[in-house]
Amino acid sequence: MVRSHLRGAAALGLALVLATGLLAPALGSAAEGESSGFGADWESWRADTSVTDLASLQRGARDFMAYCNGCHSLKYMRYSRLGQDLEIAPDLLQKYLVPTNAKAADYIHAPMPAADATAWFGKPPPDLSLMARARGTDYLYQFLTTFYQDPSRPTGTNNLRLNATAMPDVLSELEGVKGAVFKNVQIAGADGAQVTEKVFDHFEPLAPGRMTREQYEGFVRDIVNFLDYVSEPAQAHRRSLGVWVVLFLLVFTWLAWLLKNEYWKDVH
Repeated sequence: MVRSHLRGAAALGLALVLATGLLAPALGSAAEGESSGFGADWESWRADTSVTDLASLQRGARDFMAYCNGCHSLKYMRYSRLGQDLEIAPDLLQKYLVPTNAKAADYIHAPMPAADATAWFGKPPPDLSLMARARGTDYLYQFLTTFYQDPSRPTGTNNLRLNATAMPDVLSELEGVKGAVFKNVQIAGADGAQVTEKVFDHFEPLAPGRMTREQYEGFVRDIVNFLDYVSEPAQAHRRSLGVWVVLFLLVFTWLAWLLKNEYWKDVH
């Protein structure tokens, strides 16, 4: 029931936003002939995002509203600020991104009732406004790319980055389903005795998704980039302004040095 609710909301949101013609669809056909094993180096995966990439932010906003906003809110971000920063026309913003019962000046809240979220997941999904600042973009990227099938979990999936996560793998229709292969490793215990520990070895594709692996990685990077922007919408402006501040301080320092020489020239 939960999966069908989330998948239905995602499909509806994606259809609405894609209908604007704002951006070209990112979906593709499933990869054929991909490696049978990958992911041993998952802890070194990096998001490599840039909040100055407007096209990526637009795609990330579209995909977040389609696949994430059904459960997760952005309670410190207004629709109007989103449209202004990402250069989305007000009429398109109101028609395709702002819910019918909301205004552009409203903050972005998830439509899922807290009681339902608690019943389905054990606790309400967290607000993601500051998640990129709290966890880092690499953490978010690794989290969204390391889901694997785990029948022992209530949702049927688990995650390497956040073990025993309550979140289901809502993006499996895009990425596909993969299993995790573990190996037994002998390590020294606290008392010096050898202890067997199960260690992740690699992922194994079980069912293809609608995207190739490269397309899905780009899809995730766009969402993570968008969340990085949401965590501090003014960061790109702050960084560009910082260059001028440093230049001003350098020029002011040079002028102060000339003034000091002028005052002290008779003393020397």
